[in-house]
Amino acid sequence: MASINMKQTDPIVWLDEYRGKNFTGTWPTLKEVFDIISEKYPDNNCFTDFDGPGGSRNTLTYAQAKRKILTLANWLAANGVKHGDKVAVSGKNSPEWAVVYLAAFYAGATICPMDYGLHNEEIENLLNTAKPKFFFVDIEKYDYFKSKKFPFGVYSLSSEHEDTYVYNLTTTETPEITYPTGEDLAAILFTSGTTGVPKGVMLTHNNLVSDVYLAQTNMNIYSTDVFYALLPIHHAYTMTAVFLEAIGVGAEIVFGKTMAVSKMMKELREGKITMLLGVPLLFNKLIAGIMKGIKEKGPVVYGIIKFLMGLSYIVKKATNCNPGKVLFKSVLQKANIYTLRIAICGGGPLAPSVFKAYNELGIDFVQGYGLTETSPIIALNPVYAFKIESVGKNLREVEYKVIDADENGVGELCVKGPMIMKGYYNMPEETAATFTADGWFKTGDLGWIDKDGYVMLSGRAKNMIVTAGGKNVYPEEIENAFQLYDELEQITVQGYIPDGQDAGEEIEALVYPADGLLSRLGADRKNPSDMEKVKAEVEKIVETVNKNLLTYQRITKVTLLDEPLEMTTTKKVKRIYKK
Repeated sequence: MASINMKQTDPIVWLDEYRGKNFTGTWPTLKEVFDIISEKYPDNNCFTDFDGPGGSRNTLTYAQAKRKILTLANWLAANGVKHGDKVAVSGKNSPEWAVVYLAAFYAGATICPMDYGLHNEEIENLLNTAKPKFFFVDIEKYDYFKSKKFPFGVYSLSSEHEDTYVYNLTTTETPEITYPTGEDLAAILFTSGTTGVPKGVMLTHNNLVSDVYLAQTNMNIYSTDVFYALLPIHHAYTMTAVFLEAIGVGAEIVFGKTMAVSKMMKELREGKITMLLGVPLLFNKLIAGIMKGIKEKGPVVYGIIKFLMGLSYIVKKATNCNPGKVLFKSVLQKANIYTLRIAICGGGPLAPSVFKAYNELGIDFVQGYGLTETSPIIALNPVYAFKIESVGKNLREVEYKVIDADENGVGELCVKGPMIMKGYYNMPEETAATFTADGWFKTGDLGWIDKDGYVMLSGRAKNMIVTAGGKNVYPEEIENAFQLYDELEQITVQGYIPDGQDAGEEIEALVYPADGLLSRLGADRKNPSDMEKVKAEVEKIVETVNKNLLTYQRITKVTLLDEPLEMTTTKKVKRIYKK
C-alpha cells in the first residue's frame, strides 16, 4: 500500500547514540530521558498553560523546566528525601505538578500521583498507605491538609501560598543523591481511593520508559508536536500517553485544567494542538457538535457533506492520502481541531461509527488499549493501517495469548512485555492472583487477537451477562451502539432476571436522558407524567438500536435514572449499581 507522510520510523534507534554515555541499562530511566531530551532540545517549549493574567500563555522551555526540577530535587534531598522514599502529589494538571513529578526522580525518590477528584478523606487513606516524605497539593485542598497533623510535610502547587509554593523551595546545600536505576520503582499509581486498603500499582522506570518508546513503533511522534493534557494527569493514560510520551521526544505539553467548552476551545486554538488524547465521552460530544452544525445547514448541504465524507474515507483507506483535511478545512477550523495531526481514544471502547467519522473528516484517529498495570499502553492502532473495529495492534516486544476461550474464540486476554507492572504495593497475594502460573498477566478483559495481531475487545470479564440460552453478552458492545445518540447522556447495560425466572439473564438499559431531550419535549425531570413521555422517546431509540443487535443482545427493559451513575475521573461509569 502506498504511503504518504505515514512511513513508520524506528523510535528506538536514536537512543544508541546515548547508550553507555548517558545511560547504561536496557532503557534510560525517566531522569536520564529528561537529561537527554533537555540537552538535545533545550529551547523547545516544554510545559505550557493558559493561566496567566487574562488567560494569557505561560511557557517553560526544556532548559527552564530542568532548572526548576533540579532546584526542587536538591531541596527535597536536603530536607531528608533519600533513595527509594516517596513523594506524593495531587492537583489539577499544571506545570507545577509536572515539576514535582520529575523532581522526585532527580532526588532518587518514587512519585505517588493521587486523584485530585477524590474526597479529602480518601486521599488521606492513600497517603496513609504510601507514607510519603512530602505531599504537594493544589489550592482547593491545601488548607484542609495543611491544618492536619501528618508525619510528612504539606506543600502547595499554587503561588497563592508563597511560603510553601513549589517554585519557591530552594536550598544552598548540595546534598548527595543516589539516582534511580531502571528496576527501581518510578511510580505507585492507586486504582482505588475508598476506605478499604487501596490497590497501588508499582511501575518501574523500565516499565514506563519501555512503554513510551515501544508505543511509538506503531505511531510517529515528533519534537514539533504539541500534546494536550486535558484528562487528569494522575491517571496512567494521560501520565504516559501524553506527559511522558511528549517528554520522550522533546514535544510540548499544554496543560488543560477543565473540560469547560470555552476554555478547552481556547486551548485547542491558541495552543495549536497536534496530539489530542481523550476518552469516548470527549470524542462523542465533539463529533456530535460537529455533525449538529452540519445538519443545521439544511438537508441538501448535509447530504453533500456526508457523501464527501464517505468518499474521503475510501480514498484514505485505499491510498493513505488524507483529502479530508482539505475538503473539510472550514468545519475543522470552526471546531478548533484543524491543527490536529492525530487523535487517540483510550480509557474505554469507542463505537466504530465515531472512529470512522473522524477519519472521514480528515483527522488521523486511532484507538489504543491498556491498563494501569501495563503502564498502560499494550496495543495501538497504526495510523497507516488502522482497523476501526480494533482497539489496536500489539506493540513490539508485547506478546498476547487468549485463555479459556469459548466456541467463538473469545477468552481472557493475557499479555507479556517489559511494561507489565512489578506488582501491587504490599499485596503479594493479589499480585500472584493476577498472573498465570507461567507468568502471563491476566487483563480481566475478554476478546481475541486476529491473524494480523490486532486486539478485538468484547468487554470486561466481570461485566459479562449470561442469558437463559447460555449466550455470553458483553454490555460494552451494546453501549457502543448508542454512542452517537446525544439525547442519551448516559446508558449503562446490565443483566437482570425477570420475575418468575430462576436463572438466565435478560438485558436492561439504565438510562439518564440528556437535558436536550427534555428540552425538546418540554419535560421536567420532577414531573412523573413528563418522564413517561421521555421514557417513550428513549424506548424508541432503544427499539431502533435493537434492530441492529443480535436477538440475545436486545434490550428488554429500560429504566430511567433520576441521577446519572457515578463516573471515574476518566469519564467511565463506575459499575457499582445494584441489580
